Amino acid sequence: MAETALLKLAPAPAATRVGTMAGERFLVLDSWRGICALLVALFHFPTTSMISQSAFVGGSYLFVDFFFVLSGFVIASAYGSRLNDQDDLARFALVRFGRIYPLHLLMLAAFAGFEALRFVLPALHGTGPAPFTAGFDLKSLVANLFLLQGMGVEDHLSWNAPSWSISAEFFTYLIFAAVVFAAGQRAWIWFVAAAVTGPLFLLAVSTRHMDMSFDFGFIRCLYGFSLGALLAWFQHDSIAEARQALGSGAGCLAWTLAELAMIAGIALFVSIAGTNDLGIAAPVVFALALYLFAHEGGWVSVALRSRPMLLLGSLSYSIYMVHIFVQARMINVGGLVERKLGLAIVGDLMLRGDHATGFGAGSPWIGFAALIAMLIAVIVASWFTWRFVEMPALACFRRLSKRI
Repeated sequence: MAETALLKLAPAPAATRVGTMAGERFLVLDSWRGICALLVALFHFPTTSMISQSAFVGGSYLFVDFFFVLSGFVIASAYGSRLNDQDDLARFALVRFGRIYPLHLLMLAAFAGFEALRFVLPALHGTGPAPFTAGFDLKSLVANLFLLQGMGVEDHLSWNAPSWSISAEFFTYLIFAAVVFAAGQRAWIWFVAAAVTGPLFLLAVSTRHMDMSFDFGFIRCLYGFSLGALLAWFQHDSIAEARQALGSGAGCLAWTLAELAMIAGIALFVSIAGTNDLGIAAPVVFALALYLFAHEGGWVSVALRSRPMLLLGSLSYSIYMVHIFVQARMINVGGLVERKLGLAIVGDLMLRGDHATGFGAGSPWIGFAALIAMLIAVIVASWFTWRFVEMPALACFRRLSKRI
């Protein structure tokens, strides 16, 4: 999940590398990124509420693929013509590292600190595994520190589980930079190859449909990222021209209907495809949605450019990275209250056909209230990590990159 990119407004031949122009921002895509981050958070939070149990939320892990497609679009738009020498490559790698790693390291420290607290305070052990075991073992901690947790070196999700995707993204960034540097105007051929072979490989090895993470998450990322990069490579000029024409309000009703139809289509697709191999088409579906909403032509886009939605977009990476920690601590606190007061807050439940420990074992309304509380807590925590970790760290790494 990368920061918003800029588009070059001057027309260019379709097969040439894309560029940037200051001031042109994909605000609506930012907002969609925030919405998708919250949907992934909903997917991970176990409750008995109708929302948690719905097929749509059950398939919302697919929105991780939206992040991959958007990253490819953003990175190719911003850097397609800026990777011309080794210094450019070094600056690119440093800025991308600074974008993802500081918050990743903070969350690793938070999880490790809690495991240490569990080791010291037996009351926090609960009925789960011993501290620093299972998904929180020291071997996996080393893999996470080196951003290898999504590269097939682990046999399970570990520590801050969603971070497998930033591991995959970081190495995809490096491959993108190397391909553009080496192949120049022919780089698109490599992206086509990745976009075609990626889904074929995933279908061949799939045991969990599209829900690949620690094992083949890198291939899943490369597939979606390549589609986004191709969209930027061949369509950035047409999108820019269309955005200029739409500035006068032409065709707003038609664009609004198209946006609403796309939202309905995505909701139906995610609800159906989350439990079968149809999910392999998720990056293609999200690439179409990205193309549509990049034009910002309809009234849905107007709503998504509102200040609250743009703030949500700014918080998206923090939401994605902090939500598991917040959810786990909520379950810990709920479990303590359950044992002390017996209020049927937290207990064993069935979550979309699987056994889980979560909120609302006694009443779906308790689960719904916990879900709302979780969303609020995640957004609040995300604002602090965005404001005091993400932005200062990124500014620092950008300053360092200018010294190269």
